[in-house]
Amino acid sequence: MYNLDFNTPANLHFTGIGGISMSALAEIMISRGFTVTGSDSHESKITDHLESLGAKIFYNQVAGNISSDIDVLIYTAAIKQDNPELVKAKELGIPLLTRAEFLGQIMLNYPMAIGVSGTHGKTTTTSMLSQIMLEGNTDPTILVGGIMPAIHGNTRVGHSDKLITEACEYTNSFLSFKPNMAIILNVAADHLDFFKDLDDIRHSFRKFAELVPDDGFLVINSDIDNLEYFTDGLKCKVITVGSDPAKSDYSATNIEFDQFAKGSYDLVVNGEKSFHVALNVTGEHNIYNSLAAIAAAHAMGISDENIKAGLTQYGGTDRRFQYKGKVGDVTIIDDYAHHPDEITATIKTAKHYPHKKMWVVFQPHTYSRTKSLLPEFGKALKEADAVVLADIYAAREKDTLGVSSLDVKKEIEKYGTEVHYYPSFSEIENFLLESCSPGDLLITMGAGDVVKIGEHLLGK
Repeated sequence: MYNLDFNTPANLHFTGIGGISMSALAEIMISRGFTVTGSDSHESKITDHLESLGAKIFYNQVAGNISSDIDVLIYTAAIKQDNPELVKAKELGIPLLTRAEFLGQIMLNYPMAIGVSGTHGKTTTTSMLSQIMLEGNTDPTILVGGIMPAIHGNTRVGHSDKLITEACEYTNSFLSFKPNMAIILNVAADHLDFFKDLDDIRHSFRKFAELVPDDGFLVINSDIDNLEYFTDGLKCKVITVGSDPAKSDYSATNIEFDQFAKGSYDLVVNGEKSFHVALNVTGEHNIYNSLAAIAAAHAMGISDENIKAGLTQYGGTDRRFQYKGKVGDVTIIDDYAHHPDEITATIKTAKHYPHKKMWVVFQPHTYSRTKSLLPEFGKALKEADAVVLADIYAAREKDTLGVSSLDVKKEIEKYGTEVHYYPSFSEIENFLLESCSPGDLLITMGAGDVVKIGEHLLGK
């Protein structure tokens, strides 16, 4: 495999350079003095930005884009092996790396490379810890899966020895990473179009933990079932965070929520009260996300004052219980929740938020997830006062599994919760305009394009 060395600039080609994650890697390499070329299907603000930094970009993908002086070609999972650029690179003997493999190589060049993993909470925790690192003047390089207001995007190119990135388990991509510090927030059944079952997922997270070198750190949630499975035999320093102070190095006590569901608590470290934490984000789940961020920050030597300031400054990322506005005195919130555990956490948060009636407009995400977790979706969504279902958002899949939103509706109806289904966004919007009353809370929920419903209602 090609070994990347920041001290030896080379010629890099990115097939699919216009994607939000690939463009971030390209920007890092340009900042390090590497020559970057790439290709994409069309021009965009992202490609314009990269060209302004010195990248040469082709707006097609043909063999002629690949020259013999390219040292390595990086491609996304969406690129097929018969892509003409990949075929030409193979003919010329140019090494090929997936995005995950190349990010792993980048991480090797940072003495402190942090990978934030977990079925849920990766984007929020990465952003929380990034905000703390910024407050601590550590000048980190940041790669986050959502829009983080403090860096006006999803990428920040720093000039220190610290990098932080999300580490996604899907297709085992995080097993190509090279973290000095790994964070495991939780482990649950998801992406069952790739993994065989929960045991298969747990096995992958164990392998991720094993990537940490002996002098590195693993921050892990002590509430995960059979925690020892993930930690036994590891030589790195293991730091636990969780709800039970008896089995956690970091925990929270005296948890309270204000009128807008934002949490505060007293931090407990190794059984001793440390300092008071006031969060600027909502929900109990973010209490535990913040514990992981605090533990990681302490491991890097960041002061308590900078930690507190960072957590106070962090107000969330886009699509994470995001306030969108009001229409007719109905508050509209948007949330990315698309797994039953995330739905449960979001609805639990919403119950602390001022409202008369809570409406959840849910768009299931992928047929495989909907089918494999159908009873769990019903159990999670029943906690809303009323649910409105949109059609399943297919994403990368085709409708071959014989499941639809009507199946989700049947599961919710078992609990007696009010539930409606409409096949089009316009029908949903008309129904909501007729049904919602002043003082109600309306949450658009899902990882697809359901956010458009709230935005249309607000006239955006």
